[in-house]
Amino acid sequence: MRIIIVNDYAEMSQRAARIVASHVILKPNSSIGLATGSTPLGMYNALIDLYNQEYIDFSKVTTFNLDEYYGLGSANPQSYHYYMYNNFFKHINIGMANVNIPYGMCKSIEDECNRYEEKIEEVGGIDLQVLGIGRNGHIGFNEPDIKFEAKTHMVNLDEDTINANSRFFKSIEEVPRKAISMGIKTIMRARKILLLAVGKDKAKVIYQMLYGKITPELPASILQLHPDVTMIFDKEAASLLESMKNIEAKEFSI
Repeated sequence: MRIIIVNDYAEMSQRAARIVASHVILKPNSSIGLATGSTPLGMYNALIDLYNQEYIDFSKVTTFNLDEYYGLGSANPQSYHYYMYNNFFKHINIGMANVNIPYGMCKSIEDECNRYEEKIEEVGGIDLQVLGIGRNGHIGFNEPDIKFEAKTHMVNLDEDTINANSRFFKSIEEVPRKAISMGIKTIMRARKILLLAVGKDKAKVIYQMLYGKITPELPASILQLHPDVTMIFDKEAASLLESMKNIEAKEFSI
């Protein structure tokens, strides 16, 4: 596991963008798993800049988003379809036929989850999966539970997640209570994983993820078992790590 500690959000975004860009340059037909929320926005902006400077070509890339709110259509401004299109896809040359996001208005949850897994298998799996981490340790929308959910599935969102995501809605009542998410097995089968985190509110869960026991009660702890993970934290997010003492910024492995 490779840990990169940077000074701030801007530096994290640039480092993350360079990792994704390098992967696409080396393998133009890469399959990339993408995340939403505030954390990866800077990375997407940096990737757009690299595209505009003609350093990177997305025309052969296939993407798979981690999740989508159940009950929100793609035109809803709070949907992850809307987020991805407006913050990333419309600014680059990716073919929309190569974009995959769970459909929140599906009639059959089981059919939609199976369809999503089949699409991932059709391209040979995910080459690089980008993750954030929730304050309760969720990755994707895989909430703390008594077991690890294997594949794409329906999730009942925890109150902590609902409260955290309410900042994107007019009121907490508008936040959906369910979502469709890639499961832990699907995430763990990605060949490479890139996890991003910023802020002091993530420091405790990052420490637990790296040094605690592997348990479904902290879903991100499973990443301890993945053979190729890179994590980028700002100094505040990494403030509880022993390796952070008396340093400004650092890169190391555990």
